[in-house]
Amino acid sequence: MNPVSAVLVVLGAIVALLASIGLLTFTTSYARFHAAGKASPIAFLFVALGAALEVGWVGAAELAIVAVALLLTLPASTHLLFRATHRTSSSHMRRDDLRSAEAELAAHERADGVEP
Repeated sequence: MNPVSAVLVVLGAIVALLASIGLLTFTTSYARFHAAGKASPIAFLFVALGAALEVGWVGAAELAIVAVALLLTLPASTHLLFRATHRTSSSHMRRDDLRSAEAELAAHERADGVEP
């Protein structure tokens, strides 16, 4: 294995390990999502870059497609997880800006005759 590839793979593994430690140590679900949502794509990109140096052009192209798909879909999926958690969990926050915004949106939809 190429030394540069090995360093990238090990670096990705270290970032993934740090993200998993964050998942275990953080107390709120929001902090856990943040640790996983920020570190996991970085870890994947390091490992994919290291693997791309080893597998040749076809494998590198496939890894590039997967990396682009991950980078395009991860922000939306993390946002949806945050929103679902916010709606279903008992909030520990003192101020909830989302609740008033959603109530205002529902009032506008009822006034326009749209089902929420």
